[in-house]
Amino acid sequence: MSVHRAMGTTALDRLKARYDAEERTCRQCGYVDREGGWQVETTGSRVLYRHICPSCGAIDRRELRL
Repeated sequence: MSVHRAMGTTALDRLKARYDAEERTCRQCGYVDREGGWQVETTGSRVLYRHICPSCGAIDRRELRL
């Protein structure tokens, strides 16, 4: 039995897609960003997801330590 996986279906890709699907309401100014997404950085031992509010520039971060 073979398992077919589409491109971009790693656990980290799925987590980013989940974050992107959430409504992003800025904690600082209340702006609801319906178009933006999360940026991802990895250092090998950490994965940092970051969303920057287009209205006020506040940064929302979520970090995973591996």
